[in-house]
Amino acid sequence: GIIPRLKRFTVVGVFEVGMYEYDSALALLHLRDAAKLFRLPGEASGVRLKLDDLFQAPLLAKTLIKDLPAGYLVSDWTRRHANFFRAVRTEKTVMFVILMLIVAVAAFNIVSTLVMTVRDKEADIAILRTLGAKPRSIMAIFIVQGALIGLVGTLLGGVGGVALALNVETIVPALEQAFGVHFLPPDIYYISDLPSDLQRADVVRICSVSLLVSLLATLYPAWRAARTQPAEALRYE
Repeated sequence: GIIPRLKRFTVVGVFEVGMYEYDSALALLHLRDAAKLFRLPGEASGVRLKLDDLFQAPLLAKTLIKDLPAGYLVSDWTRRHANFFRAVRTEKTVMFVILMLIVAVAAFNIVSTLVMTVRDKEADIAILRTLGAKPRSIMAIFIVQGALIGLVGTLLGGVGGVALALNVETIVPALEQAFGVHFLPPDIYYISDLPSDLQRADVVRICSVSLLVSLLATLYPAWRAARTQPAEALRYE
């Protein structure tokens, strides 16, 4: 059979990147030692490029494929980890949908709160109508009230979410140490630590959608308040 090539090396350091695939099977050697081990004197079997923007890797790979002569193999991280990359994109989409469902529940709470307020304040609304307040003025009152609720909730949620995202690499290890558990076992998941990369575009998009949904949630209660008839509301007062 084929006898494997063996060579004794001195370990000068151990690194950990938080990704099990690399932490368990990747070793870094000097080029001369690697050339002797693989019997490639003065040669290298490949070159790895590191980009400032990792999302430019597919575009650069296509350019290199066109420019390099035949016989060269060009691969980028989206191809080597295609399943993982697709899983991350799918998870991001699912998380956005889940967040929108949470926002929808919050909007329903705003609707319920304002509808109850309209019922409790029917007499006051009727008095305002008898004093000459127009329906659109009544609508504006409840729209502003609901918009303020949505604005405060969005600001608190946005600030809290950003603070959590910026400190998740500190919070998660603290929770693991406090409860004696490991949320991401390295032998099961691709990663052993929970990284965080705050994207301003995502924060702006989520906050904008939250404010828009909160504003839309005020329309029905405001419309009901504007339709209050003074005679009916004050009949039993």
